[in-house]
Amino acid sequence: MTHITAIGAHPDDIEIFMYGLMAACQARGDTLTLIVATDGAAGHDAEASTTTTAKALAKKPLAKKRSEETTRALSPLGVPILLGLGDGQLTHDTNAFATLQAALKDTPSDLVVTHAPNDYHPDHRALSQLVASAIGFRCPLLYADTLLGIDFTPQFYVDITPYMPAKTQAIMAHTSQDPARFVTATRLHNQFRAAQMNAPVKEGHYAECYRSGGRFPFADIRGLLPPPPPLRPFYVVGGPGLI
Repeated sequence: MTHITAIGAHPDDIEIFMYGLMAACQARGDTLTLIVATDGAAGHDAEASTTTTAKALAKKPLAKKRSEETTRALSPLGVPILLGLGDGQLTHDTNAFATLQAALKDTPSDLVVTHAPNDYHPDHRALSQLVASAIGFRCPLLYADTLLGIDFTPQFYVDITPYMPAKTQAIMAHTSQDPARFVTATRLHNQFRAAQMNAPVKEGHYAECYRSGGRFPFADIRGLLPPPPPLRPFYVVGGPGLI
């Protein structure tokens, strides 16, 4: 049995960037560990508006609200480990490495998934480096796609079509973050990644992309990943056939 560990910088990062992969791994019988590094307290609270209900909700600290949201969102996959590090502070938090290393100490991971080292958010980039240092040569490292695929060259495609409804529901659980905007962006991006594999867009196919951290001695990690979208050769209508 394979043990897969996903590590996201903020509450909702696993949901947005890695949920499909983790759901596919769970479906084939893998053991999952889910780690959220920061408390999300620096995020915007979309519920803090002028309505009476929203004012009541806003009285609850955002960090507590976001921990509840991600625990609820990830519950189909397991109970996340919340490290509670400072949101927006991973680049200079002197306790971050020791905290992460302690969380990974008793986790017998066969594969660790986290953010790409060139991702858009400073916390994502910092966490990527911290994770790489913390796991050392223990297991392979896999980097998740960046937001809308900017500056990311995919190496592995994972078919997440059966898990897209659950992924959408998980993102929508983050009610304090105006989650519909992330659902729209994520569905568009995952549909685009599936289209790169020649999946029919009108049929609602979705894929997530990843690339290997390239750590010695893990030269080939394809056997640890769920299957890619099915190969669909391209034909020109009325033309000579396969090109």
